[in-house]
Amino acid sequence: MRFAKIQDLQTIAEIIGCEFVGEPTFPVYGMNEIHVVQAGEIVFVDHPKYYDKALNSNATIILINKDVECPEGKALLISDDPFRDFNKLSKFFNPFKPAIEVRAKDAVIGEGTVIQPNVFIGHNVVIGKNCIIHPNVVLYDGTVIGDNVVIHAGAILGADAFYYKKRPEGFDPLVSCGRVVIEDNVGIGALCTIDRGVTGDTTIKEGAKIDNQVHIGHDTVVGIRSLIAAQCGIAGCVIIEDEVTLWGQVGTTSGITIGTKAVILAQSGVSKSLAGGKVYFGYPAEESRDKLKQLASIKRIPELIAKTKNL
Repeated sequence: MRFAKIQDLQTIAEIIGCEFVGEPTFPVYGMNEIHVVQAGEIVFVDHPKYYDKALNSNATIILINKDVECPEGKALLISDDPFRDFNKLSKFFNPFKPAIEVRAKDAVIGEGTVIQPNVFIGHNVVIGKNCIIHPNVVLYDGTVIGDNVVIHAGAILGADAFYYKKRPEGFDPLVSCGRVVIEDNVGIGALCTIDRGVTGDTTIKEGAKIDNQVHIGHDTVVGIRSLIAAQCGIAGCVIIEDEVTLWGQVGTTSGITIGTKAVILAQSGVSKSLAGGKVYFGYPAEESRDKLKQLASIKRIPELIAKTKNL
């Protein structure tokens, strides 16, 4: 998330009430998660396992809970609870605005677009030309939709990321202030749910088609002309490259990549990144031919046990 105007290090430190290392006027352009952070932005880290990754990332400002040597050309924000303070910044620069009408006055709707009854359109939503938005669709604040997009009834775009920190008193959510971006010629089925990015975008690229009752987690990218069948569940931070096919009830873990033109057969579970151009099946998903051979061998186990008893 980029700020509306450039901030400085001292101002950011004052907002969250922490110490800093660096010039007070050090420029701060925005904030982001580590997998999408860019130069000039803040990233937070609160676990020793990830200190080096954060300090050596693209981030220029690191919000951290340990006194460490500041990398050259960067700045530090020293906090006793970086997760809490990252949330403070999210709320400060992107405060929640309650809706006072079903179609926000600042929403932009393109020529030829049809909005059916009972559609909710939040603040700063942009909808392109010649779209059809069917009844009871919910478009949360900041959602961006391209041209020639069809969204069927009951779909919800822009709900918060499923991202929590476990604390002794319960689960503490990471505040979501990213967007959902739907490119041109996308089709989204009835009752689909597509969560916003935490600080970046969840993106459905040009020409992708999504069946009914599909869930897509935060910061995931669905590639050009991909096809996702009903009841698939895609976790956060997944990269689905171009022209991938996921058949019904496929589920994935987070933070993986599915390569271009891969095909995942129905009810498979994807637990690691998969190369493109192959067909996969099963849990954990493996190349389909190998998996089917394994299943055929498993079916022979009772027969083989019976033979060993007769030896």
